Amino acid sequence: MNDSLKGKVALVTGGTKGIGRAIADKLKDTGAQVVVIARSEPKEEADGLYFIAADLTETGSAEEISKKIIDRYGRIDIIVNNAGANLSPGGGFRVLEDEHWISDWQLNFLSVVRLNKALLPKMLEQKSGVVINISTNAARQPLWEMTMSYSSAKAALNAYSKALATELGPHGIRVNVVSPGVVETPLMLEFIENMAKASGISRDEAFKKVMDAVNVPLNRMAEPEEIANLVGFLVSDHASYITGINYSVDGGALPTL
Repeated sequence: MNDSLKGKVALVTGGTKGIGRAIADKLKDTGAQVVVIARSEPKEEADGLYFIAADLTETGSAEEISKKIIDRYGRIDIIVNNAGANLSPGGGFRVLEDEHWISDWQLNFLSVVRLNKALLPKMLEQKSGVVINISTNAARQPLWEMTMSYSSAKAALNAYSKALATELGPHGIRVNVVSPGVVETPLMLEFIENMAKASGISRDEAFKKVMDAVNVPLNRMAEPEEIANLVGFLVSDHASYITGINYSVDGGALPTL
């Protein structure tokens, strides 16, 4: 697949670390010109990646990002909506206040809707393009004590993605979802640390609690590159007849096919 994306312009949100950085590097290595979005500049310079600082939860950010990309490149071929996080405290419905629900939905759902709305007119004009929305297996297997509001926002993202794929398919634009399970990223490690502190247990005990709750047959977390490998395939012409599908990359954790 070397140079399979040559000449393509790709956007990866949350593209400076974790899964997003692995995806950005994968797309760059296969020939794409890659734009990455994050709230602040990465600590290490990312060679070959064009960085735009933006807070995707701000309503005006999508239009600003779209203008910068189109002014610079004149086109957009790939959108990977990767930015997202489980922002709320664990403990179920009793501890979740309005601000927790709103913040989770703003970042994990509404930011995707706004960014797609800003950029899709250019794809429609081109009559081609690929959108990958990064979701989570927690949308289909929510853990009430850990992911309630986050799971609900990602479940909405899944439904939206299926509808979008149906709408855009006749116009030459494909839309798919990639749903990771537990992945060894800075955010996941921070989540485990916070759980340990809140519960008064060790980091190892918190890690075991997460793994026991998810029940991964392969008995390990995924590496970010393992998610990026699937995204790299799905945005390429090798996947030209695939749209409207939600792919789990979870080590077998989801108990149904």
